[in-house]
Amino acid sequence: MTAPKAPDADSADLDPDPFDAVVLAGGRAARLGGADKPGMRVGGRALLERVLAACAGAGTTVVVAAPRPTGRPVVWAREEPAGGGPLAALDAGLRRTGADVVVVLSADLPFLREQTVRRLVAALRAADGADGVVLTDPEGRDQPLVAAYRSAALRRGLAALADDGAAAEEAGKAADEGSGRGGAVPPGGAAGARGLTGLPLRRLTTRLELVRIADPLAAFDCDTWDDIAAARARIREHGHVLDEWITAVKDELGIELDVDTGILLDLARDAAHGVARPAAPLTTFLVGYAAARASAGGGGAQAVAEAARKAAALAARWAEEDRPDATGGTPAPGMPSPSPSGMAASSGTHSPHAPPGTPSTPGPDVPFAPEPDVPFTPEPDVPFAPEPDVPFTPEPDVPFTPKPDVPFTPEPDVPFTPEPDVPTSPKPEDTP
Repeated sequence: MTAPKAPDADSADLDPDPFDAVVLAGGRAARLGGADKPGMRVGGRALLERVLAACAGAGTTVVVAAPRPTGRPVVWAREEPAGGGPLAALDAGLRRTGADVVVVLSADLPFLREQTVRRLVAALRAADGADGVVLTDPEGRDQPLVAAYRSAALRRGLAALADDGAAAEEAGKAADEGSGRGGAVPPGGAAGARGLTGLPLRRLTTRLELVRIADPLAAFDCDTWDDIAAARARIREHGHVLDEWITAVKDELGIELDVDTGILLDLARDAAHGVARPAAPLTTFLVGYAAARASAGGGGAQAVAEAARKAAALAARWAEEDRPDATGGTPAPGMPSPSPSGMAASSGTHSPHAPPGTPSTPGPDVPFAPEPDVPFTPEPDVPFAPEPDVPFTPEPDVPFTPKPDVPFTPEPDVPFTPEPDVPTSPKPEDTP
């Protein structure tokens, strides 16, 4: 079922009604070998974080997956059983929303932007009688997980499918009982009992009146490794890398403010050319700091523009002083006009004994006559003539002739003959 043609995006009001968002992030990623697809990084940011940034305007954002850290506040939900398919996941997420319009997104959309989400919601509001607005891919195929739906239509469709599934389960149960195999209760809790487990999403979308909008880039999803590589390559292309980088930095720093990057780039250029190259990043930092202080009082983007304007004017005045005909400002009364360098003019005559205020007599201008260029005459190249190689002639080996061994003849042992004891005679003083 289809609705009339989508309204012109230029005529659609891009200030949408309140809406909620449901992000399905619990798939098996079979074509990625079971990798954590929502956590895959493209342009330095996880795919899930990129999608959450796109639906930042939602009143409530529900992510149907196992909880994980995120940079934005979300509500977590889980289908039963886990991995029960897109309809079971959508039913689980929809139960935690309350807005009349819900944006349904997959978690693998690297190029989805907040403007696209607003466009979907605005187009749905403008399309009377439509149940939803979906994007189409380059081949014109519907992408039901990049769409905005009326919540009531989704609930009716899910309820009808659940009834059909429940009836089929009851019929199967009765057939099993009749054959004596018993009535096993199907697994899956609430979602399984409602007959949504394993059903494809097209079973729901074929029941809805849909408006289609062609946006191949926003509808691009990453199902394979080639898709991941293509997304990473496109982000780094010359025409996209700056916008992608600015968006990544703002998301990383938690900055919601939209600024005119052209103003900041012009300021950086003026500071680099008029002052010095290192002045460019320092100046833009100071402008951001000043804008942040002004934004505390509600300045917003205008504060950035005003700070950039003041800094650009300062850079222009700075560069003005380097011009050969610059005067460096208006001289005070009674003071001589400064020279282009800012110092007093050195040309002309002025007596040191003249009374104050006596004008100097300028000398005639001497035209500048540059010295003629002296042509450079290089010395002729002297070819390199290496010395001839001298062959190496080793000296002949001299055989080693050892000296004959001389036998060792020890000296004969000499017997020890002690001297005889000599008796001692007492001294006279010792005789009584």
